[in-house]
Amino acid sequence: MSGDRLAMKNAQWLTAGAALALLAGCATSPPAPAERAGPSGTTASTGPAFTRPSITLTPEAAPAKPATSTPAPGTAAPAAAAPPAAAQPAAAATPAAAPAAAAPAGPPPAAPFSKAVLAAANALFGKADLSNAAIVRGNAVPYPLVIDPLVDGNSGYQSEATRAMEKQIVELLKSNYPNFEVRPFTTSNLSRGPLLFIGTFTAVDKDRKNVGEHDAYRICLALVDLRSGKILSKGLAFAEKDGVDIAPIAFYQDSPGWAPDPAIQGYVRTCQGTKAGDPINPVYWDRIVQAAMINDATISYEERNYETSLDLFKAVLRQPGGDQLRVYNGIYLAANKLGRKDEAAQAFARVVDFGLTNNQLGVMFTFRPSSTLFPPDPKISGDYHMWIGQIAQRASQRSACLEVAGHSSKTGPEPLNQRLSLMRAQYIKQRIDTSAPTLAKRTSAVGKGSSETKIGIGTDDVRDQLDRRVEFKVLDCPRTS
Repeated sequence: MSGDRLAMKNAQWLTAGAALALLAGCATSPPAPAERAGPSGTTASTGPAFTRPSITLTPEAAPAKPATSTPAPGTAAPAAAAPPAAAQPAAAATPAAAPAAAAPAGPPPAAPFSKAVLAAANALFGKADLSNAAIVRGNAVPYPLVIDPLVDGNSGYQSEATRAMEKQIVELLKSNYPNFEVRPFTTSNLSRGPLLFIGTFTAVDKDRKNVGEHDAYRICLALVDLRSGKILSKGLAFAEKDGVDIAPIAFYQDSPGWAPDPAIQGYVRTCQGTKAGDPINPVYWDRIVQAAMINDATISYEERNYETSLDLFKAVLRQPGGDQLRVYNGIYLAANKLGRKDEAAQAFARVVDFGLTNNQLGVMFTFRPSSTLFPPDPKISGDYHMWIGQIAQRASQRSACLEVAGHSSKTGPEPLNQRLSLMRAQYIKQRIDTSAPTLAKRTSAVGKGSSETKIGIGTDDVRDQLDRRVEFKVLDCPRTS
């Protein structure tokens, strides 16, 4: 199939899906005529400073007034409308039948993964209004474009699927959109105020909502102008589940902790539930430079350059806005790989503090299948004693109570998942109480089963390790009479 026919086919398919975009959580409606102000504030800087440039955009033209119709020479002027007739008594008549209710529209269809990626990307770049971006850049073409790596919309992880999406979109830009030039996601390039590309890949149910059983994946893409601080364009499509590899990349597979991170949440919120013309989420915008440094550090870890990775993560931590879970996980992982156990323990303590401060800390304990025991392999469970000790120590320094919640993947019957998750939570609570006896009366154990999965595919391997976490939540202690 030729490129033109493929683009037309994808555009036709996208039209059917875009009707329910707002319900799907990735609004794609065009911007309102009036420009919105971008988020205020300044960003932290490191290396080449990245600031939010103050620019003057050309005002949009006011809507033209409707033209008054003037008869051509030699023609009669149109007759004036006749005045309404006097009211007459209503005659008895058979009531008109009520119009038939329209049948509810079905959910947007899902396409094979690669076709869905192309549909979303073509919608994004094909309809992008670049007029203001061209003006502030002196009409220079091609437009510089950097990509902040795409993430899973639920976990915030990079996965094999998000990396495959990014690779496919870069190839599409090279072949079909020469007015964009992809440049590395670095602090130096960010300082020049390029266009920014982000995206999320999120499991959804049959109604295309992020609840219930996973039936497909929602691809949500956004093109952002860092000069104006606004979203230029959105792209939306739905991908079938078959043939999609959502295994997290090595950095996230190895990370010991998960918690809600405002930096990641700001990224996701910039992409999801927004439309062209909306401002960038201010929390994300203030941390874009740090995101570029974290990306370099993560790549170094993936390439096993642990010394470089450790130095880069430490450099991020010294920056304003460097207080991020990815940074603490990264310092722990790199220090551990280098055999620096004390430094790794200190980093894990910061992971614990970060999670408890945000009132939700998931720790990736691995258990034997259908058991409450840890695997005997020290490469897997060798640090668990230290983890439990740090959790006990950091939690005992707080006056609040601590809920220990076990979670499971969707494998097996739910009653068994519920029971097993509770037993695992009770085991971890027992270990914590032994490590910090003063905490015993302030801890409780609950089993969540598979009711709060974030991956939800039930593979019981590295792809859904996050679903089998043990989670710690800070609660107000009940009052005693």
